[in-house]
Amino acid sequence: MANILILDDDKMVCDTLSNVLKCIGHDVTCAFTLDDGLRKATSGAFDVVFLDVWMPDGNGLDVLPRLKEVPLSPEIVIITGEGDPDGAELAIKNGAWDYIEKPASTQDLILSVTRALQYREEKEAGRPAVALKRAGIIGSSRQMTTCLELLAQAAGSDANVLITGETGTGKELFARAIHANSHCANRNFVVVDCAALPETLVESVLFGHERGAFTGADKTSEGLIRQAHEGTLFLDEVGELPRSLQKAFLRVLQEHRFRPVGAKLEVVSNFRLAAATNRDLDEMVRRGQFRNDLLFRLRSITIELPPLREREGDMTELAVYHTARVCKRYGMGIKGFSPEFFEALGAYEWPGNVRELLNALESALAAAGNEPTLFPVHLPTQIRIKLARASVSKKTAHKGIPRGDAGGPLPKLRAIRQAAIAEAEQQYLQDLMLHTGADIEKVCEVSGLRRSRFYELLKKYNISKF
Repeated sequence: MANILILDDDKMVCDTLSNVLKCIGHDVTCAFTLDDGLRKATSGAFDVVFLDVWMPDGNGLDVLPRLKEVPLSPEIVIITGEGDPDGAELAIKNGAWDYIEKPASTQDLILSVTRALQYREEKEAGRPAVALKRAGIIGSSRQMTTCLELLAQAAGSDANVLITGETGTGKELFARAIHANSHCANRNFVVVDCAALPETLVESVLFGHERGAFTGADKTSEGLIRQAHEGTLFLDEVGELPRSLQKAFLRVLQEHRFRPVGAKLEVVSNFRLAAATNRDLDEMVRRGQFRNDLLFRLRSITIELPPLREREGDMTELAVYHTARVCKRYGMGIKGFSPEFFEALGAYEWPGNVRELLNALESALAAAGNEPTLFPVHLPTQIRIKLARASVSKKTAHKGIPRGDAGGPLPKLRAIRQAAIAEAEQQYLQDLMLHTGADIEKVCEVSGLRRSRFYELLKKYNISKF
């Protein structure tokens, strides 16, 4: 028997679905608004939640992540009368178990619940008791928790892993953590920087060579792929792998055998593969720049790392951890933080993500010297300039941003920032659609957004695709 919550504003749907679920032995609770549903989900202990999309007080897909955050993290089944492919993609990306269109047959509903509960039971039974070696991965936001769950899944298998995300989000750190938590942790972790492979020697670097195979080959070289035997081979910036080499590497992935340059016999390398990229490989496939069959091989498991600006609540934890680490490295006393310092960190967009944050913290510590407390003035000048310009722009350009009444309390800085960002994003998306004629390929090229992220934003701001 399971506890099931139904969030649907249609009483007839709730009654019908409730009767079906009760007949197979489950306890059912109904809610007719998102607010009521969130309250019940937070205070109760539910295994499965049926969630309608269009509710009187909002879009069900917007609260899906919050439902996944409640203590028991129930399995979410989206059930909607207005299904669409973009909504289905967004639901699955946010952790939904299933996406069902109304009217649905009783058999389909029962099967979805049964399979969700079976998965839930097996997941709990197979959950490892040992702590995950996070190897410096800091953060406990919902987005990072999801990524860490995928990291644990990847570490427990030999499946190929593709790690995506913007520059500086920690892709190599995740790859190393997968290796450290896997059965091959005591073997080599070999990094191949695909963007830095010398074009004339790329095959020799990867596959190795025999002595005398070419001018300058005065001794036999093992090659990076062979060095990863029984360990992990990490292809960093795999989107930069030369097109001419992609076919040869595909065969290595399939057979785990290859012939070094100048050799007569093939050699074996039983490596585990992890790859990372900040590029949209699907778009590269459409443009003929990346092999589709190689992409299929790379992403048996995909971990999409969120940018720092979307990691709600992680900024302070990251700043405290890395400041203490740098202070220890340089033999400095522990620093304190002014509230304004954290506010400044939260207001900045961090285009370079965690990597840029670490550089900014080192710069702030150098500027502070022996001073015991970090203030915004210690941050790099270019960051302070951008924050100042953004602050002035918001005051002069944006309307409708929440402000305190005359004589009343001012709103939190976070509320001001979020409202300003939301208005700017919405206007940008509308201009982008007009500028590109709603051509999705042009939209992604101009904006630098991934297709799935673009659809998420359209949903968020209720913008038509024309």
